[in-house]
Amino acid sequence: MFLLIFLIIVSCFILRFVSNSSVKKWGRVLEEKCYLYQFYRVPQFNQNMQVNQLYRVVSTYLNSLPGVEDSDFTALFSGGKPNDISIVLDSNQIVVDKFLSSRVCWINDENEKTGLKSLVLKIRRDDKRRILRPYLQHINSVFYEIEQTRKDLRLYVNAGREPERNGRWMSVPFTHPATIDTVVMDSDLKNRVKSDLEGFLKSKQYYHRLGRVWKRSYLLYGPSGTGKSTFVAAMGKFLGYDVYDIDLAKVSDDSDLKMLLLQTTTKSLIVIEDLDRCLLEKSTAVTFSGILNFIDGIFSCCGEERVMVFTMTGKDEIDPTVIRPGRVDFHIHFPLCDFTAFKTLASSHLGLKDHKLFPHVEEVFQTGASLSPGEISEIMISNRTSPSRALKTVISALQTHAEARAAATRNARRLSDSEPVRTVEEAGIFCKENLKEIRKLYGLLRIKSSKKESFDSSEKDNSLQL
Repeated sequence: MFLLIFLIIVSCFILRFVSNSSVKKWGRVLEEKCYLYQFYRVPQFNQNMQVNQLYRVVSTYLNSLPGVEDSDFTALFSGGKPNDISIVLDSNQIVVDKFLSSRVCWINDENEKTGLKSLVLKIRRDDKRRILRPYLQHINSVFYEIEQTRKDLRLYVNAGREPERNGRWMSVPFTHPATIDTVVMDSDLKNRVKSDLEGFLKSKQYYHRLGRVWKRSYLLYGPSGTGKSTFVAAMGKFLGYDVYDIDLAKVSDDSDLKMLLLQTTTKSLIVIEDLDRCLLEKSTAVTFSGILNFIDGIFSCCGEERVMVFTMTGKDEIDPTVIRPGRVDFHIHFPLCDFTAFKTLASSHLGLKDHKLFPHVEEVFQTGASLSPGEISEIMISNRTSPSRALKTVISALQTHAEARAAATRNARRLSDSEPVRTVEEAGIFCKENLKEIRKLYGLLRIKSSKKESFDSSEKDNSLQL
């Protein structure tokens, strides 16, 4: 009796396992054979590893369906807000949708060997002609509605490992709090930049009428700590564009750089930071012509509604052809902090519109002392509980900078007034030239002495003959 009960329990467990796995699998196979389904595959990448934009459209649509929760497995991700949780269809799972009274299925397929992903649409052959095109148009319209209400932006970085498996880009939520209004910049320049960006967003037809690609490029140049990277983030927030930050050190060659550009999407802000260092130090495998083609070559035309941004410490040493008009449209200088910028920082960081130490700060600035906005911001943040201490620390830092600058000027004058010091190479050349002169003089002396000896011997012979 005990053995019979045990066998019944084991049989129940076996049947339950079979019903949850094998039965469902064989049931789907039988269903497909009976109803003659048609399959359509939407791969994530094409054969050249370019992003298939339709994959993104369908993926966004499917993850918005309530049927995703009915799948055997779903992935849970935290959203941009603390209580926001996103439900995403997991690999090799099925979601069911209905359209025009017809039932369709989507399979989130992933190749076990290559890791490449694709979405497979399963639709009855009898319904194909009636609903396929209207259904795809419906997916497109829902996607664009979602995009219009989407508030979260993404920050993309080029992958350094296994790009053929995971694509060229990896992304994280772009939650930088900077805005153009919070950036410390000359107010007139800030208004010109905002007006230029707004004009770009509305100028699609104008660009097409001119026969030009709808894109724009900006150069941000200035010393470190002057706010260039922060301004890039503010531009992305102002435009509502995803940001693509290209690390040239991870780019293998010119072709790889072109592939990165091809895999960016519309409404994107494409950034290359410290371009001058890459060009002057040649710290990347990308060639000079490869960078020029990236900026405005034929491949830069493979996509519209893009903004390119390049940052540099200085542009004087750069080949002018890189940043000529038509290649870079708008140049924005980020200088070191002056007294006007200091007052803006004091207002935003310390809540000060005026202070008894302001005249002293202005006096130090007039001596030529200066710091970057980043350095002054850090001083104010560290001393935010005591505005007076913050201002005194800024004054002390400015005076130290002024003294160091004066000492450097004195040393430069002293060196210019004194006799120039030869380098090792110059000294070597000097020694070689002197050695040549000595050898030449020695040769002349030997010639003269030999002539004299021959003359004396001839006179001696003549005397003996006489």
